[in-house]
Amino acid sequence: MLKPALMSETRQLALELPHPPALTRADFIVGAANEAAIAMIDRYPAWPNRVAILVGPPGSGKTHLAAIWRESSGAAEVGARDLGTADLGALLASGAVLVEDIHAPETDPTALFHLLNLVREREAHALLTSRVLPAELAFVLPDLRSRLRAAVPVGLDAPDDALLAQVIVKLFADRQLPVDASLVDYLSRRIERSLEAAGRIVAALDAEALAAGRPLTRQLAAQVLARIEGEEG
Repeated sequence: MLKPALMSETRQLALELPHPPALTRADFIVGAANEAAIAMIDRYPAWPNRVAILVGPPGSGKTHLAAIWRESSGAAEVGARDLGTADLGALLASGAVLVEDIHAPETDPTALFHLLNLVREREAHALLTSRVLPAELAFVLPDLRSRLRAAVPVGLDAPDDALLAQVIVKLFADRQLPVDASLVDYLSRRIERSLEAAGRIVAALDAEALAAGRPLTRQLAAQVLARIEGEEG
C-alpha cells in the first residue's frame, strides 16, 4: 500500500492532457435553443442580407457556430476590439469575414462601420457575434446603427436540460470516457445552463478522477460541484 506522502506525490503527477473542443459541423448538437442559428449558418451564402449577427449569452454556442461558418466560407477572423488596428481590406480578401464580440466596450465603431461598408461595396459577407441584440449596442454613429439594424439577427438561447445532457455525453466521449446516464442527468440538472459550464465540469471531473484514481460517480461529481461552487462563491 502506498504511504500518504507517496499517494500525494502520485496524485500530483496525474497530469491532464489537453482536449481541444471539436468544433466541426458534425460535432454540433442541434436543439430548440440553437436550431434557427444553425439553419442560418447552413443556408450560407443564401442570406437575405450580406451581414448576419449571432446573438446569445456566453456558453450558448456562438463560438462553435462561428467556427462552422468560418470553415465553410473561408472567412478571415478578427476580434471586434482589434478592428481599429486591422487591415480591413485584407480581412475581406477571401470575400468573407468573422467579427467576434461586437458588444465588447473596446470595439471601434468607426472601424466596424468602415468594414461593413467594404462588405457591401465588395459584395462580400460578414458574420458578427454579440451577447446583446443590435438595438442594445451602445453605438452612437447613426449610420452604423442603421447598418446593424439591416443585418440578420439570429438568437441563441441557453440550452435546455435535453440539449445540455447531449452536450455532456459528447464532451465525455471526446475524452474517451464512458459515462452513466444517471450521472449525465445528475450533472445536467445541477450546473449552470450553458455549454461553457458543461465543458468546465467535464474537464474538472476528468482531472479529479485521473488524479485520485477514482471512477466517475455521482459522489465524485457532488464533491467536484461543491468545490467549484465554493471557489466561485
